[in-house]
Amino acid sequence: MKFDIELVGKVGSMALVNKAWGDIDYNAISRISRELKPGYIWVSSGATEIGRLDYIRRNGKEIEGDYNEVKMDYAAQGQTILMKNYRQFVDPKYSVRQILVEHRHFNDPAKKEILKSLLLRCPAQHAIPIVNYNDPLSSEEIDKLELQELAKKRDDIVHCMDNDETASQIACLVKCKTLLIYTSTLGIYSDPSDESTLISNITGKDVYELLDAVKEAQNLCKGASRVGANGANAKLEFIKAPLKNGTQVYIANPKFTISEVLSGQAPCTKIALSK
Repeated sequence: MKFDIELVGKVGSMALVNKAWGDIDYNAISRISRELKPGYIWVSSGATEIGRLDYIRRNGKEIEGDYNEVKMDYAAQGQTILMKNYRQFVDPKYSVRQILVEHRHFNDPAKKEILKSLLLRCPAQHAIPIVNYNDPLSSEEIDKLELQELAKKRDDIVHCMDNDETASQIACLVKCKTLLIYTSTLGIYSDPSDESTLISNITGKDVYELLDAVKEAQNLCKGASRVGANGANAKLEFIKAPLKNGTQVYIANPKFTISEVLSGQAPCTKIALSK
């Protein structure tokens, strides 16, 4: 099977922030950045929380006002810091490109094609795309209204309110070989309260059997099961689309390097067709 992109990866905001220091976790971002290379697309959360911490450090207090406006302001401030750090630690011989997306880039065929073309040009130009949702210019209220109108006409609407969904949609768009979702756990557990029940492999001899196995794993998930609620169930729902394209998926913890995860040296959950 031919794939156009080697890897699409995603890391959440909490993995990039050191709560004890109230600052960006430079070790985490450098560990990730040093392994990024052409043929990789990286989806990175973190701008809003990093912007919030930076604002507090400079002003001694948080921004007051409308929640959505405050979130936009923090995200705009955090984007510059986030990209500065990726640029600092990525191999200097490679270009780094920031790409901000919204649901419109996946639901509008013309915009979708432009985004796909932009991403697919990057490997030949030795560039690494760093993708995030466009929080600074996104209104939750307007987005919901637009999505409701789209839902009246079709049932395959992409929301992208969560970067797990964004990463999965990009994986489908560029048809990548591997999708890596970094999360706060080691992977998917049969008992979410017990790390020793980590499910190392979810597999099937064909796509239908694989998707059935994913559904079985979803039934074991507890807690946040609503799509977009950042739970394990939601992650498993989002990855179904790339699995149908033949993409193999890893759900892992960012304390392990990309190479450790892909080589099988790190505990994680691998979801793929059996060989």
